[in-house]
Amino acid sequence: MSRYNAPFEIHVHGDVPLRADVTYAQLQDALKPIWKYAGAKSLADGATSSYEEEPGIKFDAAEHLLRMCWTVPGDEDFRQSLDEMCMNLNELAEQGAAVEITFYDADFDDEEDSPEGESRDDFVMLFVGPTPAAIMQVQRDLLVEDVVNLMERHFDGAELGGVVAEIDKLFSQRFDALVNSLELGKPPRGSGGGNPGGHGGGRRPRHLH
Repeated sequence: MSRYNAPFEIHVHGDVPLRADVTYAQLQDALKPIWKYAGAKSLADGATSSYEEEPGIKFDAAEHLLRMCWTVPGDEDFRQSLDEMCMNLNELAEQGAAVEITFYDADFDDEEDSPEGESRDDFVMLFVGPTPAAIMQVQRDLLVEDVVNLMERHFDGAELGGVVAEIDKLFSQRFDALVNSLELGKPPRGSGGGNPGGHGGGRRPRHLH
C-alpha cells in the first residue's frame, strides 16, 4: 500500500523475549498486522525499515528475542495494527516487555517559523507479556526507574526505599483488583468449566508485596 503522502513517520522500538519454542513462522504471523500495513507480502519483505541505518525487525533465534528498530510511513490507523500485534505477541512472549512507538509529524518543519505550526508528534508506550502480572512487572520497573532517576537529583538513593514501597503498594492493589475481577467471571468450583479470564490469575509480580 502506497503511503508517499503519509502524515507520520512511525518508529517502533523494543526487544521482546520469546519462548524457546517460538518459530519464525509463528512470529511472522504475530507481526502480520504491521508488515501487512507496510504493504509487504511477508515478514522478510516488510522487516526493512524506511531508514537504512535502522536494523528493522529481527528474529534472534539464538537469544529467543524479537528486536525491533523499524520505521514505517503511516497514519493514525496504524494504532489498530499495533493493538493487534501486541495481542499476538502476548501469546509468544516469555517475559513482559515494553515497546516504544513514536509518531513523527512528517509535515512539520522545525526550520519554518509558522505561527500556527504545531507538531503532531506523539509517543506511546505499549506492553506485552504472557500474563497480566508479567506486564505489570515491566510497568512497575519502568516507573520505579523514572521516579528514582528524578528524585536522585534531590535525595540519596538509599533514602528512596519508602517511595519504591509505595509504588509497589499501588501495583499490588491494581493486581489484586484485576485478579478479583477475573475471579468473578469464573464458574463455581467443581463445575468443570474453564477460566474465561484467560491469563488472568497467576503469580503476583515480583517486588509487589
